[in-house]
Amino acid sequence: MDDEVSMTPPAATPPRALATEAVHAGRDDLASLGLHAPPIDLSTTYPSYDSRAEAMRIDAFAATGARPDGPPVYARLDNPTTGRFETALARLEGAGSAVAFASGMAALSAVLLARAGQGLRHVVAVRPLYGCSDHLLGAGLLGTEVTWTDPAGIADAIRPDTGLVMIETPANPTLAEIDIRAVAHACGSVPLLVDNTFATPVLQRPLDEGARIVLHSATKYLGGHGDVMGGVVACDEEFAAVLRQVRFATGGVLHPLAGYLLLRGLSTLPVRVRAASATAAELVRRLTADPRVARVHYPRIGGAMVSFEVYGDPHRVISGVRLITPAVSLGSVDSLIQHPASISHRIVEEGDRRASGVGDRLLRMSVGLEDVEDLWADLCQALSDGPAPSARKAGRPVRASAGR
Repeated sequence: MDDEVSMTPPAATPPRALATEAVHAGRDDLASLGLHAPPIDLSTTYPSYDSRAEAMRIDAFAATGARPDGPPVYARLDNPTTGRFETALARLEGAGSAVAFASGMAALSAVLLARAGQGLRHVVAVRPLYGCSDHLLGAGLLGTEVTWTDPAGIADAIRPDTGLVMIETPANPTLAEIDIRAVAHACGSVPLLVDNTFATPVLQRPLDEGARIVLHSATKYLGGHGDVMGGVVACDEEFAAVLRQVRFATGGVLHPLAGYLLLRGLSTLPVRVRAASATAAELVRRLTADPRVARVHYPRIGGAMVSFEVYGDPHRVISGVRLITPAVSLGSVDSLIQHPASISHRIVEEGDRRASGVGDRLLRMSVGLEDVEDLWADLCQALSDGPAPSARKAGRPVRASAGR
């Protein structure tokens, strides 16, 4: 069914609470279409009997990057189902627009290419970032040059050719937090990109704090069920238009079935994040008091991610879990645990990894929706495989600060 009327949000939609937006954004036209569930448009191409008019629409997209008026032209340019997800995510983040991609890394690549295409190849970044983001910046695979700094050094690191400042808060995997508003001020006219994958718009909206670009690996909490891969950038329409042109040229499009699943995932995002966060907070309390655990990392804003350092062998903990799944990724309804130094951040140079707080005894856990007692029982038996020290320093969980 051709539902192109959904490609832009209704102008008259009044402000709504986040939970309401999560359920209704991108779906506001369904009742008028006689539908309840969003349709999935799997077409790769669309018929047009007026080739002159079609040529004009393609020329207009090439010139502006704006979504074409009328029916879609080709799936690499736009898709109605994916457009619904983009509309919904933009509303949740408080952005003018959003552009979806085949993965989070495809989304970051498009941002870097868009800025490089404007002659701005220099990036200022703060570690830690997700390991593959770190590698993409540091390896210069897209012709970018990166200056690594701490938040206090951002202003001094900016050059005339700086196209982007990038941070991730809470950071992967240490959960260190950065004051977004302070960093945005230090950026001046240079756009600040915040990777908001861990927090989601449920816990923070970086654009409200002065950021200009928000990045998500939609594979994680936005999808929420470990069965879809995608990425999305929320920003103003001017930059979104450039991103659409990059997406069309490079082919990093989000499949419409993935767009459908991500839209569905958004509808339960607030409920999932809040429930998992409550369980995570209780696990943090218990881990902090456990003599087998050396240190616990948990952000001030909360969330469903927990990182902790053990006295014993972290690899024995990984191999000892039975209910929790030892696997990469995060944000699913089931709990996952992994050893960042071996997996997600293995690609980062060892010295840089250690300097940013990613030690060899650090474990990262994505807390799901299981009962807290079952999760704790599984962690306890896995931790028992390692030695318990005779004494342990008492203290509260480590809360990440702007200085890492």
